[in-house]
Amino acid sequence: MALAIALLGAASCADNKPDASQQEQMPLQVPVVTLGLQPATLNREYVTAMEAVRHVELRARARGFLERIFVDEGSHVRKGQLLFQINAAEYRAEADRAEASRKIAVAGVKTAEVEVARVRTLVDKNIISASELDLARARLDAARGEVEQARAAQEKARLHLGQAQVRAPFAGVINRMPLKIGSLVEEGTLLTSLSDISEVYAYFEVSERDYLSFFRKNPNGHQGSSRQVEMLLADESVYPLTGQIETMATVFEEGSGTIAFRARFKNPQDLLRHGSTGKVRLSQQVDRALLVPQKAVFEIQDKNYVYVVEAGNRVRSQSFTAGPRLRHYYVVTAGLKPGDRVVYEGLQNLRSGAAVRPVPVRIDSLGQLAGRRPQS
Repeated sequence: MALAIALLGAASCADNKPDASQQEQMPLQVPVVTLGLQPATLNREYVTAMEAVRHVELRARARGFLERIFVDEGSHVRKGQLLFQINAAEYRAEADRAEASRKIAVAGVKTAEVEVARVRTLVDKNIISASELDLARARLDAARGEVEQARAAQEKARLHLGQAQVRAPFAGVINRMPLKIGSLVEEGTLLTSLSDISEVYAYFEVSERDYLSFFRKNPNGHQGSSRQVEMLLADESVYPLTGQIETMATVFEEGSGTIAFRARFKNPQDLLRHGSTGKVRLSQQVDRALLVPQKAVFEIQDKNYVYVVEAGNRVRSQSFTAGPRLRHYYVVTAGLKPGDRVVYEGLQNLRSGAAVRPVPVRIDSLGQLAGRRPQS
């Protein structure tokens, strides 16, 4: 009798315990966030190419052998500093000939002046006709013209002689030197280039939509703006100094539909170089942004999806269009609306139509407040 009662109790317990199929049908408990409009700082990043505020190629203006090089590649030079010396023997000889020609011309003027005085005396005594005086004066004018011509030739020779020395037109940094001492250079041969990198320009292309947004907030932007911008270097680190947008182009590129902006950055430590690349970051404060946690998003064929909890606590996958990306969030531009309930995590265990047991989670408790300055 006792054995029968024990077996009956065991059977009763077995009937009360759910089987495996029943366990699978139990709703899965998932954390759920309710989307809403919130203040946020949105960042847009644009690839930029940097240029020195002044960058010039230094080319030879005289022909000859490269006689001396006074600086090394990468050297800082001051304005007017001697950089290169081209063999100037030919130009020095030219200058000497010009000087000799000038002296001969000056002597000719003196001779003509004496001749004019002599002829005038003879004319006054009626020994010769007055026309002889006119001829003497004409020879004097011709001699004076030869002096001016000789002086011009001398200046030209001095200019050629000076061009044998190449000096820095402004303070800056010397770049590569393709030629060495002893090389034969022709007029126009590239010797090096010089960059003033105390400040750099950062050029970047902005879409027409972003341009309109910027212009509405900076109506004088085309004439110069105090809008501050950040820059990310090639290693994604943030440049320590902010820059300033100075100007923009007046024409949109026909193919890309973008317009060029120019920002200026100070470069006291010479970290930035002519030709460097990076990204300019424009920040924009918005009062009503619809944010979805990045952890709630999954991708299928390059499209973004979330699981939305519908009435009856069943989920369905919903695609959406993402705008700027913050550190922990996407900004939603289409596909979702305020009030939508989105599954925050555990996505790998869900499928459309599955029943869930939602556990509400506040969006500002997920690790970063929506209104806090986002970091990329």
